[in-house]
Amino acid sequence: MRHGIIWTSIKNGLHRRCPQCGVGPLFSGWMTLRDRCPRCGLVYEPGAGDTWAFWIVADRIPIAIAIVAVYFGVGPRSWTQGALVIAAVAMVLIATIPQRIGLVTALDYLSRRWWPDEERAA
Repeated sequence: MRHGIIWTSIKNGLHRRCPQCGVGPLFSGWMTLRDRCPRCGLVYEPGAGDTWAFWIVADRIPIAIAIVAVYFGVGPRSWTQGALVIAAVAMVLIATIPQRIGLVTALDYLSRRWWPDEERAA
């Protein structure tokens, strides 16, 4: 698989568009994933739970960065500062849910292209 396809699919996912064609929307509403692309017909999540491994990675990386920052002494010095930092991180995580769903969907799409499931193809 070419690197251009990888980056294009990831970019499409982050822009909440179909990772295959880049035109069809991923969502109906703010964060309700559609079943398939209305333009090219790509099924976004063929099996229930196909994207769970990518979700674990996408959700844990920001939290891991915060833990590393606290470990190295970068962080709040008081209870009030700590509450503000937690609130800010929570708002960023909530605000980026659609982009993270798009990223997860794109990574799942790429994994299905890279390693096709012979059982589903039959």
